[in-house]
Amino acid sequence: MKDQSQTATLTKQILLARTLPTYWRVTIDHPPLNIFGPETIPQLNEIVTALETDEQVKVVVFDSAVEGFFLTHYDFLAKPEDSTRLPPGPTGSQPLPDMLVRLSRAPVVSIASIRGRATGVGSELALACDMRFASREKAILPQFEVGAGVVPGGGPMARLPRLIGRGRALEVLLGADDIPGDLAELYGYVNRSLPDRDLDAFVDSLATRIASFDKQAISETKRFVDVASLPPDFEIAPEWDACLASIARPAAQERIEKLMERGFHKPGDAENRLGYYVGQLGR
Repeated sequence: MKDQSQTATLTKQILLARTLPTYWRVTIDHPPLNIFGPETIPQLNEIVTALETDEQVKVVVFDSAVEGFFLTHYDFLAKPEDSTRLPPGPTGSQPLPDMLVRLSRAPVVSIASIRGRATGVGSELALACDMRFASREKAILPQFEVGAGVVPGGGPMARLPRLIGRGRALEVLLGADDIPGDLAELYGYVNRSLPDRDLDAFVDSLATRIASFDKQAISETKRFVDVASLPPDFEIAPEWDACLASIARPAAQERIEKLMERGFHKPGDAENRLGYYVGQLGR
């Protein structure tokens, strides 16, 4: 997908490749699990700010360099103050919901190319994108948090019901189970699930096609769709506060500790089948 002519800027966990001036790719590269944490927030913020301000870019694709993981959950091993001390973003919300809101409203088309697990924050990043395409064999989209005693914090309660309907949104959020690529397509969680061998070519072709169109026509059309489909910011901001508060509760601490004992936060079966493991915690 990438060649020597592309300009790339590498940070510790995120790679920005300007495939064309009009078409960028953002690759998450934080092995072994692509866990998202407070140290990743400034890196993603830099990307979102560039998307908002660059005059040429029209399309951005988010993907992963880590086998089996698109982007996973928030870093439960990070000190709470590392997250709470981060200043609010331009929208007035805390950094993670702020960045996801700004990505949704940016005057560029954002596409999530999901191969592997899009867990928690990974699902929330995908939901904040304008389009989502998934590997039929390898994509998994779990909003696992309720199973761990935690309220999801990156906007899925505001976004999912508008995307897939109330009943299915509650199934995803309260069932806290793994949603494979083919079921995600059936529910409307993703635009399409494609055979894994076809995913990269399809996404690249669509992104290249859109990048050839007029930027003003793209951004104005997207803005009108946003009015009809995006949740207002005030619905998303409180989810992050509820998430942080829920993590501190004894019920969540007990469940998270049990998950840690079973291998949470480490490569292995607990991360590979997180939906199964959270379903066993209260049994």
